[in-house]
Amino acid sequence: MASERASAEEWQYTESSGGDDDMDFELATEDSATPSSYTEDGEDDEAEEDDEVGTALYYDAEEGTFSLANGDRIVFETEETVDEVVEEDESEEGTQTPTVASSVAVGSTAPTTPAVESRPTISATQQQILRLLQQAGIQSVFTSGTRGGSRRQRAVAEDAPEDDDDPPFWSQERYRRRRTKFVGDRYPKVPSEEGGKLMASGDFGTNDRCSHTACGQPFSDRTQYKRRRLSYRMLDRELGVENRGRHRALNALATQEMIPGSKADMIINANAPCYSGQFSEDGSFFFACGRDFKVRMYDTRNPYDWRYYKTVNYYGGQWTITDASLSPDNRHLAYSSISSRVCLAPTDPADDSEPTQLDFSDMGGGGSRGGGGWGRRGGHFGIWSLRYSGDGSEIVAGTSDYSVYVYDIESQRSILRIPGHTDDVNAVCFGDKMSPHILYSGSDDTTLKVWDRRSLSSMRPAGMFLGHTEGLTYIDSKGDGRYVISNGKDQTCKLWDLRRMISTDVAEKIDPRDHTTSFDYRFAPYDEGSHTPHPNDCSLVTFRGHRVLKTLIRCHFSPLGSTNQRYIYSGSHDGKIYVWNLDGTIKSKISVLEATKNCRPSEDYAGRGDYYENSGQWKTIVRDCSWHPSAPVIAATSWNGNDHTVGTCTVHSWNDGVGRDEVGDEEDGEDVASYDNKDSLGSTPMGARVTAQLRHDGRFYGTPQARRGVTARTRSVRERLGGFWGAVDEDE
Repeated sequence: MASERASAEEWQYTESSGGDDDMDFELATEDSATPSSYTEDGEDDEAEEDDEVGTALYYDAEEGTFSLANGDRIVFETEETVDEVVEEDESEEGTQTPTVASSVAVGSTAPTTPAVESRPTISATQQQILRLLQQAGIQSVFTSGTRGGSRRQRAVAEDAPEDDDDPPFWSQERYRRRRTKFVGDRYPKVPSEEGGKLMASGDFGTNDRCSHTACGQPFSDRTQYKRRRLSYRMLDRELGVENRGRHRALNALATQEMIPGSKADMIINANAPCYSGQFSEDGSFFFACGRDFKVRMYDTRNPYDWRYYKTVNYYGGQWTITDASLSPDNRHLAYSSISSRVCLAPTDPADDSEPTQLDFSDMGGGGSRGGGGWGRRGGHFGIWSLRYSGDGSEIVAGTSDYSVYVYDIESQRSILRIPGHTDDVNAVCFGDKMSPHILYSGSDDTTLKVWDRRSLSSMRPAGMFLGHTEGLTYIDSKGDGRYVISNGKDQTCKLWDLRRMISTDVAEKIDPRDHTTSFDYRFAPYDEGSHTPHPNDCSLVTFRGHRVLKTLIRCHFSPLGSTNQRYIYSGSHDGKIYVWNLDGTIKSKISVLEATKNCRPSEDYAGRGDYYENSGQWKTIVRDCSWHPSAPVIAATSWNGNDHTVGTCTVHSWNDGVGRDEVGDEEDGEDVASYDNKDSLGSTPMGARVTAQLRHDGRFYGTPQARRGVTARTRSVRERLGGFWGAVDEDE
């Protein structure tokens, strides 16, 4: 397996954020020179110079300024050079020298001196500057755009005419001119009329209508408020006062109102951020992926009493596991990384064989496209999203080479590549579980495209959905071949109808770059006050309120069995799960942030991230969430900690607003012994805090006795590792 785990070519990464899955990466070539100031272990060869200077530089991501520990600001001044040769070589960058100043305009071309108040001049070594430039927040000063956007901007800049009166799309001038001209509503009104029609149509859930007359009109709000109570529904059902069809409707009305609450039944603590987690279609299986290249599997046949299955690894992965998909028969799990290879692992706990690696860059030999090596950079690309087909014979993937791949599992090669986008493809899915012909793909180029595999001779989509003004992070199909939703970096989630897509002939005449600001969601919040709606928006409903920042946050249709697909729900950067009605109104918010606060000792995560991100406050980003198909249970996979370096998987169930259950609560005098002595997790009080293998750990409950249980040896190892790895990984 050593040969399989080692890549033939070594990857060289440029990390764009300490806690971000959107990374710019490139292959390391033989000509790539390693800076002499750094060793292979990433240590500074000139540490002695740093010690001599002894000055720490800090960067404020919000203000976009450098500063010292005492608060003095540092700016870069550009000095003009006399030497013509040096001036030619440094015409773009100039010579930069950090200087302390009270107020200096950034980017000035003439040297300036501090006014009035004299302050000391601070000298910085080359290594300090390089370290600052490696921080994620610094890059936002010099670059802008979505992942891949800077590459696109450079390419267009090279081909742009010099005497063009119109400013290029990447310039701030064009951004300001376009923004100031807009007049009108920046977002669709809520509640949405189209969404209200969908709710009344019966395609999304059951409606409570008057059945005593032939009018069939909905009940008034006052009457519906009373009837929504579960006891009222059950009374009507048991009395059997109406026909059998109404009996089924009462069951559906009762179940679709059972939305899980914020109080967590169980908190699974992981030592790395959790990127995705989903229930199987039958609800008997759950998996969670982390940045530690591990996928943990659980038996959830009883959704209130989970049992640990097994853990599989991605050997040789890059940065993180980006996505995973379970086969329809629950026998295999496919999971990807920022690599062209996908791991296929058996889910049977008794099967400890190594995962099989599927090379998506292999298009087979003898064809017009040749054998392996197809795709950007000689066949090497990252995979951001993948999905199994309904029959389990194929896997579709969205990649960083702006393409969609379809892999045939039986022939062990990719049978189709669709180079249909101009930026990274962040999300893909099949339109219908019963047919593999219709594909959806969402990209950072802001478009959602529909592909019909039966008519791909010209490699043109069957149609497009336009409406997002920034890149797409995720898409999900309702499974009926008609409706699909998408999450976007413009902080909106949109519902689309296949019958209202824009034809390819019309859509290809619309340049998506004319309606985007290339907002970089990794470093700053979105300015909704300057949002300009897309003039060709063909979406049915727009859902708002959540925050799509930092990472590719996901959205889903609620399941048919437990909610009649009544709702749309999504994770969020603010640590909540948002649940919307189809008319765009918010039905519920599930606060994972409140549920996970103080769920583990601070020494597990404190000091593990970048200094500018260590605010000392517990933060939570809900990256993915999954609603159980037959029970009122939601599992959320999140990034946690004051710097998002640890993760949790929280289980939330419907409890009718009750803050505790019948077996007690840890706030009512329960200690870790009360959890350890239970026969199963299902019999423990709400708020049980467990490890990734569902074992109780006294350290997670914060009692003094439990804290003293950390041995001196464990503390010593953690200190030697600088707190980077946190608690000991029990999967090893």
